[in-house]
Amino acid sequence: MTTNNANNANAQSTQQMTVLVTAATGKTGRRVAERLAQRGVTVRAGSRKGEVPFDWEDRATWGPALRGADAAYVTYYPDLAGPGAVDAMRDLGWLAAENGVRRLVLLSGRGEPQAVHAEDALRAAGVPVTVVRAAFFAQNFSEGVMALDVVAGEIPFPAGTTAEPFLDVDDLADVVVTVLTEDGHEGLTHELTGPRLLTFDDAAAELAAATGREVRYAATSRDEYIAMLRQFDFPAADAAWLTDLFLMLMDGHNAQLTDGVERVLGRAPKDFGAFAKDAAASGAWSG
Repeated sequence: MTTNNANNANAQSTQQMTVLVTAATGKTGRRVAERLAQRGVTVRAGSRKGEVPFDWEDRATWGPALRGADAAYVTYYPDLAGPGAVDAMRDLGWLAAENGVRRLVLLSGRGEPQAVHAEDALRAAGVPVTVVRAAFFAQNFSEGVMALDVVAGEIPFPAGTTAEPFLDVDDLADVVVTVLTEDGHEGLTHELTGPRLLTFDDAAAELAAATGREVRYAATSRDEYIAMLRQFDFPAADAAWLTDLFLMLMDGHNAQLTDGVERVLGRAPKDFGAFAKDAAASGAWSG
């Protein structure tokens, strides 16, 4: 078969796929769904209130959403290292097997030991799983609560002076779509980072340069961050758990780069400075 014929056959096969995207209105799910649709894939955009109901807190929605899907992109809320994730992944894996799903791509956290147990639980039913472990998202600064912090000029977070290889979510989405639609990634784990290590002080400086406003990082203690989350109506136990997760992730063990993006996509990941400039140009912090 010639290269052109092989490419045409792969494109035709992709266009015949049906893919469930869980959390399809979220930071990563929205981007994955858009990219799949651009490739001609039939997308089931799963969400709590969408056309395809999918709710992690309502197991009755899982089977119908999986039924008839060839593959699924799985993102667990609030985090794969969280309470209940192992049981949820085990149950979802068996439902996927029962419904004939042939491929699962799971978003996981980089350097989260508890998340590894959830990854293994999803694999238990035998459906081929590709795990994508991601570094801290660059878009956390432009979408959600941290975007408000950037606008306010101060980013409180319990990171200290630890460096992190911030990952652009668009790179993540490109990787996810590739492993969903192309063969050869089944059973693999891809660990994704950006191309450069930055402390939160460094990130704040890059954001200040991109926005033309004063932005600083405010190192925050455990108790201070829990209190801040409580102001956003987080239950006390959830606020403590999330804070402890962040403290563990920022203890230095993730302060290293990987070539995961380049190995899958054949190009370098996007730099944080480029992300900041593009986000500023798009009006992410215009408020």
